[in-house]
Amino acid sequence: MIKIGDLDIKTLDDLELSGRKVLLRVDVNSPIDKNGHILDSSRLKAHVPTIKELVERKNSVVMISHQGRPGDRDFVELEEHAQVLSKYLDLNVEFIDDVMGPYAREKISNMKEGEVILLNNVRMVAEELIEGPPQQQAKTFLVKKLSPLFDSYINDAFATSHRSQPSLVGFPLVMPSAAGRVMEKEVSALSKIFTPEEAPKVFVLGGGKVLDTLRIIENLTKKRIADRILTGGLIAELFATAKGINLGKENMEVLEKLGILSLIPRARKLLMSGAPVEIPVDFKVEKDGKIEETPVHKVEGVIKDVGINTADIYSSFIKDSKVTVLRGPMGIIEDERFRDGSKAVMKAALENSGYVIVGGGHMVSVLEGRVEDNPKLHISTGGGALLLFLSGEKLPALEALSLSKV
Repeated sequence: MIKIGDLDIKTLDDLELSGRKVLLRVDVNSPIDKNGHILDSSRLKAHVPTIKELVERKNSVVMISHQGRPGDRDFVELEEHAQVLSKYLDLNVEFIDDVMGPYAREKISNMKEGEVILLNNVRMVAEELIEGPPQQQAKTFLVKKLSPLFDSYINDAFATSHRSQPSLVGFPLVMPSAAGRVMEKEVSALSKIFTPEEAPKVFVLGGGKVLDTLRIIENLTKKRIADRILTGGLIAELFATAKGINLGKENMEVLEKLGILSLIPRARKLLMSGAPVEIPVDFKVEKDGKIEETPVHKVEGVIKDVGINTADIYSSFIKDSKVTVLRGPMGIIEDERFRDGSKAVMKAALENSGYVIVGGGHMVSVLEGRVEDNPKLHISTGGGALLLFLSGEKLPALEALSLSKV
């Protein structure tokens, strides 16, 4: 059992799972190239431990997942996904070109112990495109048709847990349900953020998603979760401007063009309320093709990264942190010349003895392979789910699991 906030969520250890028929919700939604082929299979690989454990415990396993949205280029069938999973698992994953029709139901009914099936893209079912409360989704045809065929439901799809669709929230209300190992790992890691004993907590927030990051800072401040919030990227420029610092004409034009200046009152309100927000003391800028380090009060040129003094100060804050959360880079890391700030804070976090949570995306690239067998490092698979979690919003799939029918 794992606890997050006021939710108690069962894991694979809490259900009788031996010789059972299990419906496993995974998230194999992957980048797809122009020819309809999988570009990156890391999400499929992540579910291997959960699938292997269920098979080793002599269960038959039926996986259900989505890929893209109707009308988009990446909305494809899951046949190749089954082939990739077969390779990773070293066993046959049978692809069923159906979701809940007679053919799929017959195949499921006739499964033998240890067999593994992947149903077709669940978003081919119109109901899966509509969000609603668990009580409503439990009454959908998808849930009604499939649930009688299974003994248990396992949700291993943390990255989609911010959605309230039938395959994610409907089944727990009618079946014994639990979190898979990917979901368990995510929830266990993220629960450290809200554990009072795990302090001090330092959040390193950067990147270009300013409104999203502002919402996170508002929640962290309201709930008094963060001891320090170290800013980089555009969010740092917003808070610097909110403090009355003139970042120069070129940067102000960028902020205005992106609609960021309209957020100044919200940023100023946070500062006035005592939010533990730190802004850079210097920046790395590009001016007339040249790269320079400049103090925050004397910016000339386009801001591209935090400066070396900021990197040192931020690193000193991180050094004593019990939990460090990194979401969004300090600079334009697509350009190797402006990765130093992000590399510095990542290095400080990894060398620290505390727990490190990396919020996916760009910051994962800064890890540069330093991820193997590190029990104090967690790389979140959740994009939108992690954002909503940090913003203090409830995740429907977790709420549904806590309501599991026993």
